[in-house]
Amino acid sequence: MIIPVRCFSCGKPVAHLWAEFNERVNKGEDRGKVMDSLGMKRYCCRALFLGHVDLIDTTSKFKKF
Repeated sequence: MIIPVRCFSCGKPVAHLWAEFNERVNKGEDRGKVMDSLGMKRYCCRALFLGHVDLIDTTSKFKKF
């Protein structure tokens, strides 16, 4: 739902990179090149970004009783 602060596998901090990654990909840049320019070399961190599905807007519609 929300991008994790650290990579689950290696522990590298990655949350601070999400906003720039998402903005640049939405503008049409290649995801692989964006991750390379942000310094994401490890496959575990790259998989974390590529596999992320942003569901916070969907789940925030439901009310807690």
